[in-house]
Amino acid sequence: MNDLLSQLLAQATEGGNGEAIPPAPGGGESTTTTQNGAPPAGDQTVPPPKNPLTQMLFPLILMLLVLYFFIFRGPRKRQQQQQQMLNAIQKNTRVRTIGGIIGTVVDVRDEEVVIKIDEASNTKMRVSRNAIGKVYSDDDKTPIKKN
Repeated sequence: MNDLLSQLLAQATEGGNGEAIPPAPGGGESTTTTQNGAPPAGDQTVPPPKNPLTQMLFPLILMLLVLYFFIFRGPRKRQQQQQQMLNAIQKNTRVRTIGGIIGTVVDVRDEEVVIKIDEASNTKMRVSRNAIGKVYSDDDKTPIKKN
């Protein structure tokens, strides 16, 4: 019985044609090779499956960029336009406050603006610069309604 086992073991290590097959480097699985060392023509290597996380990464980054433009960039742009409008306020400019009061700028200070509301009674009002909601252009003649 030992003879039979030793014959089978010898044939397995010789590969059936009398030549010994060297073990694979690293001691891992052995691969079949032809006599010139190349893999057999019928063997095709299959690429490893792609990770689904990497396939979802690009659309996720794209969505984050779109959210950035809608959530952060839009309000920041409007805030910059508002700041430019407030910096452009000069004397004799018609403005409307966020409370709805319309008047003409008489004096501009650092954080305050003096607005003339009524020409007849020479009524003036001091408001914060941030309380200006709209600056009317010279073409826009908004009438002040009197009751």
